[in-house]
Amino acid sequence: MARTVMWFRRDLRLADNPALLAAAGRLGTREPGAPGDQREVLALYVLDPHLLSRAGAPRRAYLHESLRALAEAIEDAGGRLAVVTGDPVVEVPRVANRVGAEEVHVAADFAPYGAARDDAVEQALTAQDRRLVRTGSPYAVAPGRVRKGDGEPYRVFTPFRAAWLDHGWRAPVPAPDGVRWLEKPRGAGGAADGEGTRALAARPDVDVPEAGEGAARALWEEFLDDGLDRYQQDRDRPDLAGTSRLSIALRWGEIHPRTLLADLTRLGQDGRRSSGMHDGVASFRSELAWREFFADALWHTPTSARTSLHAVVPEDAWVDGVDEDAALEAWAAGRTGYPFVDAGMRQLAAAGWMHGRVRMVTASFLVKDLHVRWQRGARHFMRHLLDGDLASNQHNWQWVAGTGLDAAPYFRIFNPVTQGTKFDPHGDYVRRWVPELRDVPGAVVHEPWRLRETPAGYPERMLDHAVERKVALDAYGRR
Repeated sequence: MARTVMWFRRDLRLADNPALLAAAGRLGTREPGAPGDQREVLALYVLDPHLLSRAGAPRRAYLHESLRALAEAIEDAGGRLAVVTGDPVVEVPRVANRVGAEEVHVAADFAPYGAARDDAVEQALTAQDRRLVRTGSPYAVAPGRVRKGDGEPYRVFTPFRAAWLDHGWRAPVPAPDGVRWLEKPRGAGGAADGEGTRALAARPDVDVPEAGEGAARALWEEFLDDGLDRYQQDRDRPDLAGTSRLSIALRWGEIHPRTLLADLTRLGQDGRRSSGMHDGVASFRSELAWREFFADALWHTPTSARTSLHAVVPEDAWVDGVDEDAALEAWAAGRTGYPFVDAGMRQLAAAGWMHGRVRMVTASFLVKDLHVRWQRGARHFMRHLLDGDLASNQHNWQWVAGTGLDAAPYFRIFNPVTQGTKFDPHGDYVRRWVPELRDVPGAVVHEPWRLRETPAGYPERMLDHAVERKVALDAYGRR
């Protein structure tokens, strides 16, 4: 009987995983349990030091929990998850050779590092007369497939979304039944609580949410039952539970966007649903489209992960040296004196997550009030966000900075006070994350400098937004 390796990466789940079906010889069979071309499958995860070095403790801790959940699901099905640490170009061929696997199956990776890594692994496997088989991807529509009529990529979101919707996507696939899982070979690595993941297990000062495919599915079902009908009206309110909180599960592949889109399509076609539900379906689907637009943009222009697509200000507009480091430190610590900004940064530090509206406000504050390059903020977010996704993170920062595709106009500078009073009208979000202000009632919490006395322990404003807004506009005008 043929043997294969299923190399898990950003697809830490069993359901709706075409690469797993292909590894098990079930892709294209009519029934989930049909024998097809039966293979024995080794489940493998490689802890890549190159990627781990760029992930902060919260992300490593979440990965540990997600791997534990995947290992338990595979053990329930009669197998074991082998976890190894090292360069995948070395480790994947080594494990494949040890078990005598003819093929290694993966979901395609379209990020710059991942694509180059997979090409190198493919070459190493080919030298052993083995194959790397790519099936599916982390996206409903793979990057590069949605193009304009002239073959060029879309550079504006709205027409991309229309073309993406017209393109459509495949239906979800079931988890394969009766997979013949291979026991992990001696020397191939431990289970998800073994030596390979000890470095991940250290608990950071972050409340890591429940991880794994089951938790992701439960979170989605809860949102469908009690959230989607209010999503359009509540999604910009950080003081409310108005979002799905599925960005973390999507980033790690604990649930696939096709699964979500299939449920959204079903709900959108149900004429008995409320208008709020239909508005929520359209709005949530649009957010998934943004995720795929940014992945498409990164695939077409890999340098956009580090370099501005458009230079919008002269180099002398940015602070440098000790001034830059001091500004970044105050911002990261939530000590700017602007409560809505500080609440967001403290939420990030404490929870490894930040509400999407607040991400835009905090990013704008760093770039356009503190005059720090967007790359510094993007790097901080990637180290601390549990849902840190290179394409979405970098291109959202470029959107705010006005340097990317479909970017916000350069004159759009988020006012941290008006944003706070509009989207946290009662001040509940600020009071939750900024304890120094918990006794300040109502919306005045967004402007503590208007109080007779600044609450003890809370810093004075480090700048005047009106002044820095003018500085930023002048800089954009000089380009």
